[in-house]
Amino acid sequence: MSKQYILALRSGLMNSEVCLNEPMSKHTSFKTGGPCDVMVKVYCIEDIKLIIMLAKQYEQPLLIMGNGTNLIVRDKGIKGTVIKIYQGFDHVLVSDNKITIKSGALLSKLAKGAMNNGLTGLEFASGIPGTVGGGVSMNAGAYGGEISDVLLSSTYLDEQGNSHVISNEKHEFDYRKSIFTRKKWIIIESTFVLRKGNKADINEKMNELNKRRKDKQPLHLPSAGSVFKRPLGYFVGQMIDQCNLKGYKLNGAQVSTLHSGFIVNLDNASSKDIIDLINYIKETVYKKFQVELETEVKIIGEK
Repeated sequence: MSKQYILALRSGLMNSEVCLNEPMSKHTSFKTGGPCDVMVKVYCIEDIKLIIMLAKQYEQPLLIMGNGTNLIVRDKGIKGTVIKIYQGFDHVLVSDNKITIKSGALLSKLAKGAMNNGLTGLEFASGIPGTVGGGVSMNAGAYGGEISDVLLSSTYLDEQGNSHVISNEKHEFDYRKSIFTRKKWIIIESTFVLRKGNKADINEKMNELNKRRKDKQPLHLPSAGSVFKRPLGYFVGQMIDQCNLKGYKLNGAQVSTLHSGFIVNLDNASSKDIIDLINYIKETVYKKFQVELETEVKIIGEK
């Protein structure tokens, strides 16, 4: 890593935090992952633009992350710079039935903000642990609702740091993906259009969905939510159950005993343990059902 690059970052950034050799295990919900060369915790758009410019100038690879809740970082870590867009980049603006919110805000904050303003349509997002940026990028959803149902537009930076606004349709939403899963663009903020509703009813619906999550999902252990996308015509948890893999352990990683669609870090698992378990599940399910499982979690880092 170039010393000149680090110096340029530290001298040029307005109020962002630069960390060297930062363990990614501190920034992923699985609590695993080796170090990244540089992590910058950003708090303003000007700093993001500067990082893009400096990374191009010094030929440094960039990775964008939010809360790390849908991420597995390999044990050798990440070469280059990680831009963490999370706390401090989470301003909310409510106008009539629209909410504009920065990409570092948690989806739970977005849902709560909607409820507090008597706006319905985001109850499904109240228990999703990721950020708005991550949720928009992967078209996050639960309990019959998806981001694509309520999103109006997003503002993003392209590879050169230029700002653009795109409508819902230009996001090219599909099941757990969008144009942002293919492009190296950085979501800055998104605007959601909702419906007027009764605050008490909205709160009751959110509490009901969160109770269902607590009852059916292993929220007490490190995990990254649903590991696999749902194949057309199948339910992942049922297939894994029928392969007798519920509770199956590989070193410190385990198929959840509560929900087979989840893998948990039971006992100081490494990222390799989790990835190896994912591959074993995929092989076993394919042998029994001839169905190829596709991961919903994103696996990154040095092999």
